[in-house]
Amino acid sequence: MQKDIHPDYHFITVKMNDGTTFQTRSTYGKEGDTLTLDIDPTTHPAWTGGNQQLMDRGGRVSRFKDKFKGFA
Repeated sequence: MQKDIHPDYHFITVKMNDGTTFQTRSTYGKEGDTLTLDIDPTTHPAWTGGNQQLMDRGGRVSRFKDKFKGFA
């Protein structure tokens, strides 16, 4: 590998929203820096299930339910 073209790869501490921390290697900051996350797997709806709502725009859901209410 060529010298002086790659970023410094070092250990940092990642702090989650609930206060837990873990160490990982990264090019972020300097050795020993702390990366505080705004959104993490403990709070993001993609991982927690979130508040999923079925939007009925223009009566589409209603029409679908009416069309297939006797089915099955």
